[in-house]
Amino acid sequence: MYGKLEVWLRVIRFKFLAASAIAVTNGLALSYCYQPNNFNIFYAILTYIGIFCLHSSVDLFNDYWDFKRGIDLITKKTKFSGGTGVLPEGLLKPTEVYRAGIIFLILGLSIGSLFVFVKGYVIAIILGFATLSIALYSNKLVNIGLGELFVGIKGVLIVIGSFYVQTSTIILESIIVGGIIGLLSSLVLYINSIPDIEADQEKGRKTLAIILNTHSQSKIFTFVLGLFVIIYFLTFIFYYFVADNNYSFIINLILLPLAIFIIYKFYIYTSGYKKDESFYEKIMEKTVLFSRLYGFSIVLGILIMCIYNYKK
Repeated sequence: MYGKLEVWLRVIRFKFLAASAIAVTNGLALSYCYQPNNFNIFYAILTYIGIFCLHSSVDLFNDYWDFKRGIDLITKKTKFSGGTGVLPEGLLKPTEVYRAGIIFLILGLSIGSLFVFVKGYVIAIILGFATLSIALYSNKLVNIGLGELFVGIKGVLIVIGSFYVQTSTIILESIIVGGIIGLLSSLVLYINSIPDIEADQEKGRKTLAIILNTHSQSKIFTFVLGLFVIIYFLTFIFYYFVADNNYSFIINLILLPLAIFIIYKFYIYTSGYKKDESFYEKIMEKTVLFSRLYGFSIVLGILIMCIYNYKK
């Protein structure tokens, strides 16, 4: 029984659900900060469950289609790339994974529909985007270089939606925080897709990594550097000019050495000094770690902002 559960947790990429959990938590923390008296615990729990179901649905469909197209049969699997390996190893049947994807999609949409009934058309728009994206992601969006864009927009909408469910409003703060979370997710997806360039290209995919791979290594490095700069710039704008709380930014600055470490290692990789798999796997590992810690640091920053504003 435990073995089967472990397989299912692996195929839904349970560890990567942390990205959605952080996005929801940011939206909820922001909503509590602005309307603490209206915070609804039941809605918060439903939001987590609904987002987890939709996230799992995307990953299940992605595994199914990658196996059907033969991508996962030729990728070099790592902890962060190359698929889950569940279908190539015969641990589950493709039909089982596909059915599970549909079940999770229905569960997620059911919870979303409840919020549409309670909160109205804004949630309906977000839910519509989620449905369309899940249906198109694995066999359409990733074929035209829009995978990272989808993941980025998803991060924005999760934060906005989690905030809206609690407050029935959309504010600039929720949009900026969503942008930060979305960029973190896009960064992770791009970095983790680089080892799969050859396999994806052979099977007809056209990911952002494949598109950028036609450019010089210096431009690829500049692109990744730019993502880090924009993430920190948006955070600075959020705390200093929108939220009017300078102290919270210190938490993000603590993570700056980790960001510099990743950028430096990626520079070494793109410069061709080190191309071995173990070296790049460390880059992926540190990028995922940075993304999680940075997302969590925004939650802490928001809570500090709440305490500061309350004392004022």
